[in-house]
Amino acid sequence: MNIEICPISPADHAAWLPLWQGYLHFYQSELPAEVSAMTWQRFLDPSEPTHAALAWRDGKAVGLVQWIFHCTNWSVESSCYLQDLFVAADQSGAGIGRLLIEHVYAQAQAAGCSRVHWLTHESNSDARQLYDRIAERSGFIQYRKQF
Repeated sequence: MNIEICPISPADHAAWLPLWQGYLHFYQSELPAEVSAMTWQRFLDPSEPTHAALAWRDGKAVGLVQWIFHCTNWSVESSCYLQDLFVAADQSGAGIGRLLIEHVYAQAQAAGCSRVHWLTHESNSDARQLYDRIAERSGFIQYRKQF
């Protein structure tokens, strides 16, 4: 498997957008175009705490990962929230998801973070098989209130 994980660059928007839209579709979500445009701009702004990388195979972007560094009240060090992870359906099972997560692990360690954490939907059984092998389940249940 010849997969390269690279931080996004301004030239990668056309490769990123279909993966981003595929991720949103997977979770049966839609966002206004201006939200996706702002998300993309944040990745390119070095003052923002959010980052992204693409997985490339044979010159084609086949996966994305997006993460945010943030302060925490539970540690002196920052934490890293792996917010979005997506691999194209025709690449499933090729180990790309694991490589993307390991990329975030390396970025978080280099930034001095004490941990990486993320959420997934309970129905995402394929991804959960991987997650159960490479991380620990916290046992916490998420609650949210949209405004």
